[in-house]
Amino acid sequence: MAVLVIANFALPGLHPVLWSAIGYGSAGAMLLGVHLHKPRRRAPWLLLAGAVACFITGDLIADVLTRVHAKAFPSLADAFYLTVYVLIAAAMVWLYRLGVVRRDPSGLFDAITLTAGLGLLSYIFLIRPYVDNPDLSMLDRAISIAYPLADIVVLLVGARLIASVRFDAAVALLALGGAGLLSSDVGYGLHQLSGEGWATGGPTDIGWAAFYVLWGVAALHPSMRQLTEPRVQRAGDERLGRLLLLGLSLFIAPIVLFVEMRGGRVRDAAAIAAVSALLSGLVLLRLGRAVRAQRLTVQRERRLRSAGAALLMATDAAAVTATVRDAVAELLPPGRAHAVDIGPAVGPKVAMPYTSTLDPAVAAELGDFEFTLCCPLALADGRAAERALYIAADEVVLVGLQEVAQILATQAAMALERIALGEEVGRRNNEAYFRTLVLNTADVILIVGEDDLVTYASPSARALFGWDLVGTPLPVAFAEDSAAEVSRRLADARTVQTPERRTLPPDLPRRPVDGRPDSDRPGPDLQVTGPDGRPALVEAAFRDLRAEPTVRGVVVTLRDVTERSRLQAELYQRATFDALTGLPNREVFLTRVQEAVASGAETGATVGVLIVELDDFKVVNDTFGHGAGDALLVAVGQRLTEALRAVDGSYGAAGTVARLGGDEFAALVRRAGTSADVERVAERVLQSFKAPFELAHGTVTATASIGVSTTAEAATAQELLRHADLAVYVAKDAGRDRWRRFESSLHSAVVERHKLRADLDRAIADKAFLLHFQPIVTLADDRTRGFEALVRWDHPTRGMVPPDEFISVAEESGLIVPLGAWVLSNAITAAAQWRIAYPEDEIYVSVNVSARQLRSPDFAPWVLAEIDRVGLPPGGLLLEMTESLLLHDDGEVAAELAALRQAGVRIAIDDFGTGFSSLSYLRRLPVDVLKLDKSFIDTVVSSTEQHAVVDMIVQLARILKLQVVAEGIETAAERDLLVTMGCDHGQGYLFSKPLSYGDASQWLSDDASGPQRGGRTAA
Repeated sequence: MAVLVIANFALPGLHPVLWSAIGYGSAGAMLLGVHLHKPRRRAPWLLLAGAVACFITGDLIADVLTRVHAKAFPSLADAFYLTVYVLIAAAMVWLYRLGVVRRDPSGLFDAITLTAGLGLLSYIFLIRPYVDNPDLSMLDRAISIAYPLADIVVLLVGARLIASVRFDAAVALLALGGAGLLSSDVGYGLHQLSGEGWATGGPTDIGWAAFYVLWGVAALHPSMRQLTEPRVQRAGDERLGRLLLLGLSLFIAPIVLFVEMRGGRVRDAAAIAAVSALLSGLVLLRLGRAVRAQRLTVQRERRLRSAGAALLMATDAAAVTATVRDAVAELLPPGRAHAVDIGPAVGPKVAMPYTSTLDPAVAAELGDFEFTLCCPLALADGRAAERALYIAADEVVLVGLQEVAQILATQAAMALERIALGEEVGRRNNEAYFRTLVLNTADVILIVGEDDLVTYASPSARALFGWDLVGTPLPVAFAEDSAAEVSRRLADARTVQTPERRTLPPDLPRRPVDGRPDSDRPGPDLQVTGPDGRPALVEAAFRDLRAEPTVRGVVVTLRDVTERSRLQAELYQRATFDALTGLPNREVFLTRVQEAVASGAETGATVGVLIVELDDFKVVNDTFGHGAGDALLVAVGQRLTEALRAVDGSYGAAGTVARLGGDEFAALVRRAGTSADVERVAERVLQSFKAPFELAHGTVTATASIGVSTTAEAATAQELLRHADLAVYVAKDAGRDRWRRFESSLHSAVVERHKLRADLDRAIADKAFLLHFQPIVTLADDRTRGFEALVRWDHPTRGMVPPDEFISVAEESGLIVPLGAWVLSNAITAAAQWRIAYPEDEIYVSVNVSARQLRSPDFAPWVLAEIDRVGLPPGGLLLEMTESLLLHDDGEVAAELAALRQAGVRIAIDDFGTGFSSLSYLRRLPVDVLKLDKSFIDTVVSSTEQHAVVDMIVQLARILKLQVVAEGIETAAERDLLVTMGCDHGQGYLFSKPLSYGDASQWLSDDASGPQRGGRTAA
């Protein structure tokens, strides 16, 4: 055929003959290929052969009409030509339906995308010129437009087929031939539109020649048969070339629009818009398809998990087959006919053979379906599958089921393997199998004769003992402290009445039965010396099988449990001892207290429990880090242990020291003479904290609060711990760094404190608090400069609760944070309102702030936001805090204070003189105001020493440019003396007691308009 093509172009005069020979030869080759290769369905190939025959017939008619100068367009040749495209499209669709193994709507969308882009170009260059040509009749115009439209249809179905089937030789030849046909059609159309005319034998004929030749060769190639055969093919990833081609197709419409806009006129706006809309819709359809595919995948995974769970419950092959059938029925569309069976495998891979080619028994079970999906039941270990899962159904259904069927087959294989292994284990009584098991097991199996000599040892015995035990007395093989136990266990095994010994051979000595339990059960672990000289622990079981002719001895089974024992000891250690300090935990401590209480009840001795809680342990964590905190806990545990050892025997027997959790420790004092002895131990323990703790992070000073309870007030271990816990609370409330012993009155006090905490929690939620304000005045003229905000709680049943009762509870529970936020917010609002009412006075409000508030997240930003919310200048707020909080090297607190001071908020030391009282620190503290504690003012008139101290503080503050506010001024003499010292401001009952907001506002009104009130106390 190639010779004919060359001759056609070399001998133009013989073109009609040679061209006809090429065309009809191609059609004949296709018929010959169908006859030789016998595809599953011949009709598609016959349609392709008919298309080639129609094409060459149309060529022949057109050539004859042209040579006799008859009208060649439109003519009978056009009918043959257009029939070609109908036949090709029908054949391509048929081949797709027969040979495509994976129904892929995405491939259809991609084919339409490509066709739409190329169709737009075809419309612009090939179709529109015919539409716009007024010289053509309606028939001429319709036929002229039909050709490019037919090319577009062929391109669509061809691209759909090629994108969906596995690419092989026949597919490649058909694709190349089709490309030649389409390219020559386009070239012919462009020639006709350009007016240049067309002559046979030109370059345009090359594409048609390739069409004839390549399609004939494709039919003759053996791979043509595969186009009508369904094959198993996994869904692959998107290929880069395919994606690039789709991307270029999407850009055709914008590029055409751009080119026409550059030309000054958009002639094809409607076509461009239509194609763009079509492409947008295809993109949405593709996305929708992806979502639907994901949903189906999730449903199938759920059904596969259900099937896997059901297969785990299957106990035999029949149950596995039934479960698989149910699973396949759920995976298929409802009501779809199918058949399922598990039978001998026909190959190592997944396939879709004809049902008739399968094993007759399997084929009979599957019925009349043409194709069957075969999935070998293969395991992950690589062994060849002996059986396979067969699913017979409609071809399209099988295509969609192939991947999940493989997973189901794997699950069925695992279930069958599990069942087979179970049956194998059930045959252990078989002697041959037992011998194989003995030779390969890691456990040591020994047979011991009547003289205690080992007559058989499994191969694993050498790995455990390091030498051959045969002929050796069994007790000798064990460590010295286990040898006697081995001898006893052997004797027990021979004397226990078991079913195997009820009838002994006459040559075996009979021993009396003593009724002891069956010696087959493992006893205490025994010790042997391993090959490396290290001791090993073994679990041993002894069973008398002397009545068995194949054994005739005592079977001893040994299992190395050294690692298990080590793990058990480690687990016990973790479960009963604190991982950080190595001390016993709460459960162990409670058990030992219970033992001590029981012993004390018998002997009359006193038992004491000490609960030791570190004071301000959180400060250590916050200051030095949690590593330092952990190191301190370890050091405290060691020091407590040493302290109890030091008093051992002096005031009773030292008991257990335990860590109960966090910074809480406990100590047990056993056999004390009296409760006073337990108190002395508590005092010694408290004294042990006086020395600082030298840690890798630095020197840390720590104190502790200790709660003491004894059996004089408690009868049980739980009561001792509960009483000691209550005593710890009392010790902390009393100022910490001390011990307190439980008294009966403590219980009611602690209960009352807990009730107060619950009421406080509700009061905060209900905002059931009052805010009072005590004026801060200028001592020289009694003019009001500001107010100190003081919170008050009007309890519904207790009445007015003093702050010193509920503030400490709020601090302990953390409720001080929301309570302090409420106080700050309302105080800031009040100050802002006073500033508006009396702008000349520049009234400020002073509010106490706790350490917990300062360490709460975003405290400074919150305060500044509150100030900004009400429009209060930052200088209108004064935050009071204790010396200890300011002196503590806390980076978090320092950062918050720096942010507040930078914004203009002032800081005051409250109750100055009651804390560290180190004047040398004042130069570096971030403060603006010193508030002298009332204890200084109470005796400043009567005590010369106190007078000198206060005078020195005031003078130093003036040097450091700090404002001084004296608290608790109650007499005019105290005020006058402070004025002479240079103290500018003060507050106290001499001027006014704390006022409600309304009274404070009236106070300011009177202060602004009335005479000075020196010495008057407000109501």
